[in-house]
Amino acid sequence: MQDAIEKAKILMQALPYIKEYRGRKVLIKFGGKAMHDEQIEQSIANDLVMMRYVGIHPVVVHGGGPEISQYMKEQGLEPKFIDGLRVTDEATMKIVKKVLVGQINKEIVENMNKHGELAVGISGDDSGLIEARKKEHVTTDLGYVGSVAEIKTAVVEEIIKSGRIPVIASIGKGADGHSYNINADSVASALAAALKCEKIIYLTNVDGIYNDFDDEHSLISALTYQECDDLVSQKAVKRGMLPKVLSCMRALEKGVHRAHILNGTVQHALLLEVFTDEGIGTMIQHGLEK
Repeated sequence: MQDAIEKAKILMQALPYIKEYRGRKVLIKFGGKAMHDEQIEQSIANDLVMMRYVGIHPVVVHGGGPEISQYMKEQGLEPKFIDGLRVTDEATMKIVKKVLVGQINKEIVENMNKHGELAVGISGDDSGLIEARKKEHVTTDLGYVGSVAEIKTAVVEEIIKSGRIPVIASIGKGADGHSYNINADSVASALAAALKCEKIIYLTNVDGIYNDFDDEHSLISALTYQECDDLVSQKAVKRGMLPKVLSCMRALEKGVHRAHILNGTVQHALLLEVFTDEGIGTMIQHGLEK
């Protein structure tokens, strides 16, 4: 009996958060090591389904850089990067679409649809969702690498209205009619703003933002936008975390209320963040409640 009571207490702790976020949109950017482990993938899918069943509207954006590189190598092609951007010629773009749309997107959707017909996979280029602008580089032609020029949310809004979860591959279509490879963090930020999401959550391979990334005890649980900007200016945010932090800041600038960075390899990371008092990872917002 005592075990049952303790479970009931845990469920009741979630009640105020269910009331707060019911009917609201939350964008989740999914990637990293969480996409390389079937158990973690399914755990995240289960969390997303749980969120939907209690009345929250999750929207998923994913990339797949390591998977694309691996597939290229298997095809005898050597991935090439300039300033962290993948040089994307015609052959590489075909691989990008094959991996993102035909493999990763499909797997995420299938994991959620084990619980019913809940998720719908779409690509930003063939759905009219993401209009791309070719990304220019001062010395090199990057090929079909783009940035977000415009988001047209109609297709996503329709999926949400039908009670299902959109799962979006980060590819856009340019004015020239060609598909462009776009950074998934940037797509997530732009889409969260366009959909007027309550919050955006980046699932990463680390626990959040640290004062010192070499000190595991220096995790920062909450930051204001200004404090986050200061860390970036001081170059305290480094390596792969920087684009995620910058994307969080862009989302906040455009009206998203809260941004979170957390470790997607922690079991039920999303539920812990959304439905518990403690939460996990790092939260960023314009002003922190005292």
